[in-house]
Amino acid sequence: MQRRKFIGRAALASLAGIIGADIVYGSKMAENYVPLALQDPDPFKLFNKDKEMVVLNDKPWNMEAQAHLLDDKVTPNKYIFVRNNGLIPEAIDVKNWTLTIDGESVKQKKTYTLEELKSKFKHHTYQLTLECGGNGRSEFDPPAKGNQWTVGAVYCASWTGVRLRDVLEDVGIKDDAVYFGYHAADIHLSRDPGKEPISRGAPMAKAMQDETLLAFKMNGEDIPLAHGYPLRVIAGGWPASVSGKWLQRISIRNIVHDGTKMTGTAYRVPCKPVAPGEKVADEDMCIIESMPVKSLITYPKSGATIPEGKKLTVRGHAWAGELEVAKMEYSIDFGSTWKQCNLEKPANRLAWQHFSAQVEFPQQGYYEVWARATDSNGFSQPMLLPGWNPKGYLNNACHRIAVKVA
Repeated sequence: MQRRKFIGRAALASLAGIIGADIVYGSKMAENYVPLALQDPDPFKLFNKDKEMVVLNDKPWNMEAQAHLLDDKVTPNKYIFVRNNGLIPEAIDVKNWTLTIDGESVKQKKTYTLEELKSKFKHHTYQLTLECGGNGRSEFDPPAKGNQWTVGAVYCASWTGVRLRDVLEDVGIKDDAVYFGYHAADIHLSRDPGKEPISRGAPMAKAMQDETLLAFKMNGEDIPLAHGYPLRVIAGGWPASVSGKWLQRISIRNIVHDGTKMTGTAYRVPCKPVAPGEKVADEDMCIIESMPVKSLITYPKSGATIPEGKKLTVRGHAWAGELEVAKMEYSIDFGSTWKQCNLEKPANRLAWQHFSAQVEFPQQGYYEVWARATDSNGFSQPMLLPGWNPKGYLNNACHRIAVKVA
């Protein structure tokens, strides 16, 4: 028999560094053995997601829905996209979880336990739309770096929590406050405790809106770990990166917050249009705030076949950042003509709206159904890819599905 080889000291030290702890009996480990902590877990079981979800990355975990999975009016957890910048926190002690409010522009630093937040302040529930700023990035040419989201990095869930405004009023905010920034318990990929994976925020006007919550429930249950348990910010209508997960601290700033992924090109687009591939200086990039008008056909699934002479029921959702969707249309002739859809009012401000239509086709053959939303300021989705930008943000081109009439 060939003599068994054991893992060397250098390799063992490297593995321990990745795991974040000494491997106590590591010297007894076979050379080619991979510790369970480093074996790839099943993300669908890990995050309780549907098998049709698409994994884009595992370090950190990022996965999106397909359009047809998002047909529910209120998105269930199994279809909600996962977007992480670091590692999910380990060993959360919810009984001792606290939230601290500090910064240059607070009258006093104050810390609340989770139970104090729940008992001291009134609870509010809203349906709120969250969309990744990079949703649709895969369509940009030249390609933009980052997760190559298609259309599924968006959802609308029901969130319950306390208003951030109520908590800030209890703390006391100075007149010079201009921005809030969040700080969370997620772990930098390097496992360096001095680095934050992400620390974004928004102007105080957004912090003080009725719908900006410190949330502890999603769809009537405790927020799943992957989505920010036990506490997170929810700032609907803005890039989902503003809605910080695993919330431990909020800093009230007298400057634009300068945390991780608030500077440089992160979550920014050119202040003025640029040519595809053009380099843009950091000072010429503007922070993304309200997301643009957009829509998604969720039924039927692209590739549907229907018999000649039968109407096709089409439905989906539309949203417009801080605004409301005023009109929803569809086209079957590649945007030459448009017909109006039925459009429902939002359940509340910043919730997506549901649309439907009965579509007739004149003869057998291949068709594409295109959807176009128009917001309350009169801006409509572009039929094709909008202005290129270095990070591939804000693609709100018309969604379309393929249909065959047989």
